[in-house]
This record gives sequence, C-alpha cells and structure tokens, in this order.
Amino acid sequence: MIADSTSEVLVSADWVEDHLEEIQRDDPSLRVIEVDIEPSNYDDGHIPGASSLDWKRDLQDTVTFDVPTIADFEALLGEAGVTADSTIVLYGDMMNWFAAHAYWLLTYYRHADVRLLDGGRDYWVSEDYPLTDEVPSFTEQSYSVSSDPDGSIRADHEDVVVAMDEEIPMIDVRTPEEYRGEIIAPPGWNEGVQRGGHIPGATNIPWSNVVEADGRFKSLEDLRELFAAEGIEREGSETDVITYCRIGERSALMWTVLHELLGYERVRNYYGSWVEWGNTVGAPIESAQRADVKRNH
Repeated sequence: MIADSTSEVLVSADWVEDHLEEIQRDDPSLRVIEVDIEPSNYDDGHIPGASSLDWKRDLQDTVTFDVPTIADFEALLGEAGVTADSTIVLYGDMMNWFAAHAYWLLTYYRHADVRLLDGGRDYWVSEDYPLTDEVPSFTEQSYSVSSDPDGSIRADHEDVVVAMDEEIPMIDVRTPEEYRGEIIAPPGWNEGVQRGGHIPGATNIPWSNVVEADGRFKSLEDLRELFAAEGIEREGSETDVITYCRIGERSALMWTVLHELLGYERVRNYYGSWVEWGNTVGAPIESAQRADVKRNH
C-alpha cells in the first residue's frame, strides 16, 4: 500500500518522481500504466518505467462492446507484470479520461490498490517531469480476479429506465452541445450514434467542471459546492447517482470524483452511456431540437 500519497485515490507528480527508481524495478509491488486517447502519445515520451494499455484493444471486449472478460482481464494484467497485490498508478492524456476509465474497470474487478496520477500526462509533461522513450520489460505475473465484479458501481440500460421512473439523479457529463443534441460527439469522434440529445431527467455537469486548467482535480471544497449547486448533495448511503457520457470514459472520471474523492456511496457509471441509449429503438430522449419542434406545434 502507498503510505505517503496525496490521498487514498490520488498520487501527486512529485510522489511519482520520488518513486521512479522503484517504478523501474522488475518488482510487481508498484506498477505505473499510461492509458491515452491517442496511444501513440506513449511513444513520444512517458514516465520512466510506465507501461501502456490501448483503451480500444485492451479495455473492452471488441466483439460484445462490453468490459473485458475475466479471463482476458487476468491475462492482460499478468502480461503487464501486475499481480493482485500490486499498487497500480494510472495516468493518461486529456486530463485522465481513459486513465479514469481504467481506474473504474480495475475497481469493478475489485483490484485492491489502484490510484490516479493527479493531473495525468498533461500535468506531468507541462511541468517538465522526466520522460523516456524506453519501453520497460517486466516479468510476466499470474493475475487472478478473486471474486465477482462489483456490480454496485455499474449501471446498465435497465437501471437507467428505473432511474427515470424513480427520479434518481443522473449526471450527463458531456459538453453542453452534446447534451442539447446540437452535436452527437466531439469533433473527430463518432461511434455511430444515430440521435443527439440526453436521457430525460439528466442534469448536465460537464466533466471539465471538476478539473483545473492544469489537469489536476479541483479542491474537495470546490467539488462539493459544484454538486450542491446542482442539488446533488451527499446524504449518506441513500443518495443514488448515475453518471454517463458518450462511451463511459468521461463519466468514469465523474464517478471517480463522486465515489472516490467525495465519498458518495452509491454512484454507478452507465457503461453503455449515450452510444447504447441513443441507438436503442424506443428509448426516450430530450434535446433542444425536440423542444423547438414541440413549441412550433
């Protein structure tokens, strides 16, 4: 376990720099893994001793469009030199979008000790921390998932239907333009969604509201005020919240803030997110365009 990290969830860039010698050893007790939107960023320079995972290839089942199977997940981590006892520090570009997705996935599969580098790749590079292009080689390990996945942190389509009926808070963490249905995805991204808009009843709190300009998370006080202003206050274990985005990566970042940093006990990340909901025949949506049509009739 990490004893001198910034919290039980985050480690600072200074902490990682102080542990570079340990990170580069062929010792599975500590592993650093980079997960980027653009995997080639790793080749341009990365934290010494860090390995890389490709979110498209490694962090999903490309046939079922679901999480990796337990067998594939075990093989992936074992090949990366990770054991069930390893401390894993994750980081990535775009202020940790897919690093947070990997964090959520590891938590879903109940890995005991996983952390995020606060600020991710953006902060590490901008602040001139050490980089290398050397790819580490670690001894393959035996990784075993010890129990069933933690279904309490995952929402699926049926859970969202219940959430709408019971008015359970849902947070759409996409951009306001995506939320209003003006665009289907950020420029350059398109997973084939057929409709724009949002899930009825969802509140738009863009993911960018939880991070500073340098990529690090905002203070806990600022984060509490952000959600309180939207009426989503922590009220013990009875407060249920669902987060979603387009494919579940930005909402994993928001899940991390609510569940891991602020201590909301019942937060679920809608894994299918808008790619599933927006393509489901008969699933209700709301959008600025639909509102305009109704007003004109």
